[in-house]
Amino acid sequence: MEFEVKSPILGFENISRMKLEKIDDIFMRLDNASGDLPSFTLVNPFALCEYSFEIPTAIQVLLDIDGEKTKNILIANIMVVYKEIKDSTINFLAPIVFNFDNKTMAQVVLDMMKYPQYGISEPISKFLKEQ
Repeated sequence: MEFEVKSPILGFENISRMKLEKIDDIFMRLDNASGDLPSFTLVNPFALCEYSFEIPTAIQVLLDIDGEKTKNILIANIMVVYKEIKDSTINFLAPIVFNFDNKTMAQVVLDMMKYPQYGISEPISKFLKEQ
């Protein structure tokens, strides 16, 4: 599904449309709709840990999120994938919010002082169960 970028992913301010593709219940792929790069692997944070934050009012306005009226919201985090999956890292401080109702998306940058429990580069191994 294609989304209009309302607040850009940091470092990619020129990207205005992105495509989201579900891989499974945990992983997704986010690609530039008009080119090869950038391409991101996203992770569903709720499948890994307790995760909550307040979506800033400015982002709510940009994405037309209206409390209980907006039902189709997805939160995902960018994952840096390494050869060994256990070495991959997740950025919990800059989630991406998708509004499926109007096909818009935005990256939220959380205040690390307000959310000290989240890191910018958390190893996924911290959340994986030993086999």
